[in-house]
Amino acid sequence: MGRAPPPRTQESGFGPGYLPGMTALAPPEIVVEDVHKSFGDKPVLNGIGLEVARGEMVAIVGGSGCGKTVLLKLIMAHYPPNSGRILVADHDSDPGPDGVAPMVDMGTLDERGLDRIRTHWAVVFQRNALVTGDVFQNLAILPREVKGMSSDDILPLATQALRDVGLDPDAVMHRDREELSGGMAKRVAVARALVMDPVVVMYDEPTAGLDPEMSSQIHALIGATHAAQPALAASRAGVVRTSIIVTHDTELLRRLRPRVVMLHGGRVLFDGSFDEFAASEDPHIRPYRAQMGTLHDNGG
Repeated sequence: MGRAPPPRTQESGFGPGYLPGMTALAPPEIVVEDVHKSFGDKPVLNGIGLEVARGEMVAIVGGSGCGKTVLLKLIMAHYPPNSGRILVADHDSDPGPDGVAPMVDMGTLDERGLDRIRTHWAVVFQRNALVTGDVFQNLAILPREVKGMSSDDILPLATQALRDVGLDPDAVMHRDREELSGGMAKRVAVARALVMDPVVVMYDEPTAGLDPEMSSQIHALIGATHAAQPALAASRAGVVRTSIIVTHDTELLRRLRPRVVMLHGGRVLFDGSFDEFAASEDPHIRPYRAQMGTLHDNGG
């Protein structure tokens, strides 16, 4: 089981993984307790333990097939673990005596309960998962289906979301999906997440297939999205945006300096700050460190 992360403060110097106003006792947003997952006779996760504090930016790394995306899908309750449990903050319920959202076991919820929790989440998929149609149709899907909003109500939100990701709404709002470049499609995927004004944003390989210049722009966009606060923060204590990033992108780690969790052999091999990760002599981490050095030397 992975070790519990040490107390974090703004002064820790870990970069935007920790937001201003966070304290060493920030309550958890997500807790993964001794989770096991197999597919048929193939074990993928073997006793994962992980706690993500509210307001953290956490990158989940590891070799191909180590279970990074499986862990993300377990957190999202796309399928259940074989054993163990996953607790998440329930921002749709009344705060507890401490003034913050209570934790709920995802395994105890029916589909309606899961949908209620997911109202405050957004996911940016590896292949963007844009549907056939224009940009507005893609941005309107979740507000319409999850919140029952009309197109008139969605339009100003979609307009602002496109501006937030650096796109001109007048130029792209009614552009067909097939007319978008890879970088534009990724920005639209992030805009679709922002339209929901999520408390938690999850990214699955957000820079896969992008060139270095576009990847750099997406790094900056992830950082800015993390720093922006959801509207719920104005009315609920302890609400602060949390980001979870599944990635192979070592330059993303160097630029954003998140807390890093590395999976290996179905377990948490490493859980600590970016600086600790970059300095590690573990043989499974050295290739990452070498690649980060090469990127830095090349001015990346």
